Amino acid sequence: GERLWSGQGRMAARLDAQGGLGVSRDGFRLETDLADGVLMTGPGEAVQIGRGLTYPFGDPPGFGEAVAVAPGVLWMRLSMPIALNHINVYAVEDGEGWALIDTGLNIPDSRDRWDALLAGPLGGRPVTRVICTHMHPDHIGLAGWLCERTGAPLVMTRVEYVTARMLLADTGQPAPESGAAYYRAAGWDAEQVETYRREYVQFGMAVSPMPVGYVRMREGDRLSIGGQDWRVVIGEGHSPEHACLWREADGVVLGGDQILPRISSNVSVWPTEPDADPLGDWLESLERMKGILPHDGLILPSHGEPFHGVQARLDALIRGHEVSLKRLEKTLRTRKRAVDVFGSLFARAIGDGVRGMATGEAIAHLNYLLHRGRVTRVRDAYGVDWWTMIKRGETA
Repeated sequence: GERLWSGQGRMAARLDAQGGLGVSRDGFRLETDLADGVLMTGPGEAVQIGRGLTYPFGDPPGFGEAVAVAPGVLWMRLSMPIALNHINVYAVEDGEGWALIDTGLNIPDSRDRWDALLAGPLGGRPVTRVICTHMHPDHIGLAGWLCERTGAPLVMTRVEYVTARMLLADTGQPAPESGAAYYRAAGWDAEQVETYRREYVQFGMAVSPMPVGYVRMREGDRLSIGGQDWRVVIGEGHSPEHACLWREADGVVLGGDQILPRISSNVSVWPTEPDADPLGDWLESLERMKGILPHDGLILPSHGEPFHGVQARLDALIRGHEVSLKRLEKTLRTRKRAVDVFGSLFARAIGDGVRGMATGEAIAHLNYLLHRGRVTRVRDAYGVDWWTMIKRGETA
């Protein structure tokens, strides 16, 4: 793709270990390195997952750079001070200006990069709207800052916008006892539960104040950007109402976190809805997208590089979870707590920094089996849940 430079070239500011946020690198519930190979699908399977994809562009854009990846579409990249060290953001020509897709974390380095991009590759042209695929901090962190700076409206799905506003309102509040009970039931010890209480709701530390109003998009809408229609395709599971945008005229898809080329997005159950079935929602969304998206489309993901091969990738994401569920069922031949099944799902040891996300993903898999009558869950006198596979012929 054509590489566009600003006068600042490739001089990227370096983030300190805390990212200027006052919390650890692993403090955010994002798609960290836990998701990079999150599904331990057996020896050699990580190689299999990557097959069938092609990457038509070279090195990713650096500081102040943009790469033209499709007519009227620029690929840009912001850094993040966590294990997953970047997020891709995009600009789509919209008349005399640009529509921006996703925003990065609310940290000084990201604001500096936006300054360079707006003045450089984006040519000082106006921003017509700020579109956020979903409400995770790396996607909406600077939405309010950009909207205030440019006067552009925020465009999101309703559930994502309302959830973001709720989480921002919770920032700084004490942890609810129901959350502590949730993690105790999963098998956390007293010290780990206390860490949860202490670090509760760091969401707002990486998100600028949200606009008090927004423009809603929903499944099936067609957003006219630059005189061309982009169809809204909703996915669930990773977040409640994640929006992908598909330009049907040429098969370009702004995929957000719904379709990533090298990692599998985190799919978790959280204390706010402990009986949820996000993995069922996720798998259903992936199957539906297999029947909708074009085989030869260009996928523009939020992490990794733009790629062709969406059908192969969707198949691999589905297959990875199916294999993990089979392995989990074997593990549950004897009763286990949620923390006891990490080895069935993750290819690496789970440390303190990602325990919350690993627990959420483990319970997502357990709840998936529970909702389909394949396991039982029994809470003991200490408030700990024990999970056991139901043998054939038995009933729950």
